Amino acid sequence: MKNTFRLKGLGCASCGAKIEKALNKLEGVEKASVNFIMSKITVETKEEVDGLFESVKKIVAKYEPDVTVKVG
Repeated sequence: MKNTFRLKGLGCASCGAKIEKALNKLEGVEKASVNFIMSKITVETKEEVDGLFESVKKIVAKYEPDVTVKVG
């Protein structure tokens, strides 16, 4: 299952790498990637993960508190 999230205001490639690393540690996540240029996160899971969007928002806020996360 492929989940896509849009980031508004991501201004740090290093922070994007930290976000990607943290997302890949989430339970149920097979692969997560942050595309800094496109301001997009893609998270692949085998099945639906409860609270995935909230987990993504929490991780993004930890490294980039001013970034807005939206589904799609």
